[in-house]
Amino acid sequence: MEDRINADKAPEPVGLYPHARKVGNLLFLSGVGPRKRGSKEIPGVTLDEEGNITSYNIEEQCHSVFQNVRHILEASGSRWENLVDVTVFLTNMKNDFPVYNKIYAEYFKENQPCRTTVEVNALPTPIAIEMKCIATI
Repeated sequence: MEDRINADKAPEPVGLYPHARKVGNLLFLSGVGPRKRGSKEIPGVTLDEEGNITSYNIEEQCHSVFQNVRHILEASGSRWENLVDVTVFLTNMKNDFPVYNKIYAEYFKENQPCRTTVEVNALPTPIAIEMKCIATI
């Protein structure tokens, strides 16, 4: 059985990796950002002519990331409630963590997976948040 999953509704990976891999009854998701499938559009991000971020809305990006994670989970035979571990990368912890934390609490009222949130200097595309997850199937 093929253990690599690429979800039809999630944005295309920006490198040579699948959206997720199944190992036993566990599902490991690659880092998921807020991009929209089939385009370079990033919700809540304004870029200049050279592709540099001029402004962004972390709230819009959070909602989009969570939706993309949901697409991958569902395409993999899992679901949101099966998430057991979440690692979130933010490019600006000081400014974005309070908003992200509030939105996170809305999405995880019932299921509360283990969570780690770290600040990184940059992400591979001009985004402010990326999420890596482990779920059961």
